Amino acid sequence: MRIHAYHHLYEQRLLSSTRAYQARGSKVKRCSFCQVEHTLCLCPYQPNVDTDVAVLLLFSSNEVFKPSNTGRLILDTVKEGYAYQWSRTEPNQEMLDLLINPLYQPLVVFPQDYVESKYRIIRDENIGQLSDNKRKPLLIFLDGSWREARRMFRKSPYLDNLPVLSISPQSLSQYVMRRSDNDQHLATAEVASVVLEQLGEHSAARTLAVWFDAFKESYLMSKSQTKSDIQRPKLQYYLSDENV
Repeated sequence: MRIHAYHHLYEQRLLSSTRAYQARGSKVKRCSFCQVEHTLCLCPYQPNVDTDVAVLLLFSSNEVFKPSNTGRLILDTVKEGYAYQWSRTEPNQEMLDLLINPLYQPLVVFPQDYVESKYRIIRDENIGQLSDNKRKPLLIFLDGSWREARRMFRKSPYLDNLPVLSISPQSLSQYVMRRSDNDQHLATAEVASVVLEQLGEHSAARTLAVWFDAFKESYLMSKSQTKSDIQRPKLQYYLSDENV
């Protein structure tokens, strides 16, 4: 299994925390890497795909401790990934240096309805040009509750002048139609899957989507007293060669 930036940040936060974070289901004995019940561990099945993008996740206060967090699934899939704890007053210097690194084109992934300066928004017809740019796209995800994400977006001056990549309504509707429920609110990993598809990273987008389904299946089994289908069909679907 590949250890990535989320795992390092998780360990750093554990070492610096003065008290344990009591997440829902805290009595469940979980794998410290994939965060599902240890007998259902997903670590041996971590994705192995190549991409031409990098990702940067900014985590709100306690998001990194939540077993239900899906941001780490993005880092499971995209090999070049960075994870930092968000701070309004003391942003990580390594992160700030990354944002001005000429090798990368930082792109904040955020709904366009909440962007005041519309010139920052990358139009759908221009998305394809990003892959032709000599600078590697660096996708920035603000990972937390919706309220926390909006605050992070508003209170991070170092993001103010960066382009914003928003999911197009058409892409969103197509994704929601493929889901088994009607919830219009996507998890961070689901948003990333749509964005990767828009950028032409079709293999990574598909892999992340089915990896998310496999995680959700095992996570819900971790919470349930009765494991109704121990065969884990979502995991089997993910593992089938024709789907990943």
